[in-house]
Amino acid sequence: MLEFDEVSKSFWTGKRRKVILDRASFRVELGRSLGILAPNGTGKTTLINMMAGLEKPDEGRIIRSSRISFPLGFMGGVVPRHSARENARYIARLYGLDPDYVEAFCRWLCGIAEYFDRPVGTYSQGMRARFGFSLMLALDFDIYLIDEGMPQTTDAEFNRKAGEILRERLETTTVVIVSHQPQTLERFARQAAVLRHGQLHMFDSLEEARELYDYQA
Repeated sequence: MLEFDEVSKSFWTGKRRKVILDRASFRVELGRSLGILAPNGTGKTTLINMMAGLEKPDEGRIIRSSRISFPLGFMGGVVPRHSARENARYIARLYGLDPDYVEAFCRWLCGIAEYFDRPVGTYSQGMRARFGFSLMLALDFDIYLIDEGMPQTTDAEFNRKAGEILRERLETTTVVIVSHQPQTLERFARQAAVLRHGQLHMFDSLEEARELYDYQA
């Protein structure tokens, strides 16, 4: 389970205070994937980072009683001067997993050939995205976090393989995805919420959330 209890978060932009969350309380139950609709600029990435523990709230509590992934595409734990092989093995050890398995899985899914043994800092944006996605899928989580703003890959074969794996994971895991496009959420979640002006409005269905989202657009 992932729970926000009276959580507040804001930033000073230099001209005004931008409120991301204002005493928000909600819960993500295992087995009930959640899609969050939010216009651009409302703090989607900040919300996902708070769920992952990468950012702290100003007030309130975030309770994590499940294994929660880093956000899709997050490369903060990857050392650029090390190769994908070295990074995969190191992160596998951090999570208590078999380094040989994590390395082999990432090497197969990435499909970046000899670059897998070269420093990640030399990769293109697309290659880095493929490695980040592969690394996330190689690890074992109860809740996967997806931010639509994360880097995307244009490699069709990678998208096919990764998509198949993600669909299989959805049968036994939970996804939280944030997006400004309702159609993006349709693939992942039936339960949905709308983030606006620091408030998170929860709904039992994507259709209900979309009505409010379209009305306030």
